[in-house]
Amino acid sequence: MDTSDPGILFDKKGNCNHCGDFLNNYKEGIYQGEEHDKQLGIILNKIKKTKGKKKYDCLVGMSGGIDSSYVAYKAVQLGLTPLAVHMDNGWKSVNNIKNACNKLNIDYQSYVLNWEEFKDIQLSVLKSSIVEVEIPTDVAIAGVLHKVASENNIKFIIGGGNLATEGILPELWFYDPKDLKLLKSIQKRFGKESLKSFPTFDYKREIFYKFIRKIRIIYLLNYLPYSKKDAIKTLEDEVAWKNYGGKHHESVYTRFVQSYIQPVKFDLDYRRATFSTQICTGEITRKYAIEELRKKSYDPEKIEVEKKYVSKKLGITPKEFEE
Repeated sequence: MDTSDPGILFDKKGNCNHCGDFLNNYKEGIYQGEEHDKQLGIILNKIKKTKGKKKYDCLVGMSGGIDSSYVAYKAVQLGLTPLAVHMDNGWKSVNNIKNACNKLNIDYQSYVLNWEEFKDIQLSVLKSSIVEVEIPTDVAIAGVLHKVASENNIKFIIGGGNLATEGILPELWFYDPKDLKLLKSIQKRFGKESLKSFPTFDYKREIFYKFIRKIRIIYLLNYLPYSKKDAIKTLEDEVAWKNYGGKHHESVYTRFVQSYIQPVKFDLDYRRATFSTQICTGEITRKYAIEELRKKSYDPEKIEVEKKYVSKKLGITPKEFEE
């Protein structure tokens, strides 16, 4: 990590507050052996008891990436009967999702957003120059997963979020997806479409789903020994999973945002946070991370083609995109 995070602090030894917080506070949330085995057993029993005569005892949100695909694999391996749900925003490849669901023999449901409406929201956020360009997708994912869980009377959502690969993420690099007031104000100022069918999510909806519908989110990977390298090999061997080459790169837009827009426009390289977490957990070395960061976050030979593709899909010219 470096001063591309305005909130970073360094001690006398040159160690930053993110690594300090992770090693002092968050590391306890990573798999602790027997202690977490017991906790996981209790959680699994609670989830299985809610099934009754229903078809599913939990819901797994799937993007096709490493974390969500692996958590679906582990859920089945641990004896759960999940419903896999994919929030289709028009940008993601679904091959990994379909392959995994077929191999794991679990039902798959795709929730397709209104493209014209969602496209306009994405353009509004780009025009606002907010650092967290993907806030519309984050809001929609939360809204869709809770909505589908409620409709199917499912009480547990299994999330792929985990401290082993996401334990370090500066607060000034992202925005709270439950801040609906922010998204509405951006859309009102820069957008053309109103939020009619868009699956919104905020604190009020969270309270409703949590306390009225009794829906809980469980981050299963925090209770398991989780190595990204091992997870990739398992997925490739067991469910015909394809590696897209980077975190969240299963989405064309997310890959473009994190590898090009954020580093070039904001000097924000998400690889720093991911690598820092992996260094703290011992999965990679600092030397390896520094060598990787010397490489551009995007492919210079392909970036012009990608810019044209993204611009065309958003309905703007390359010149408008540059502006």
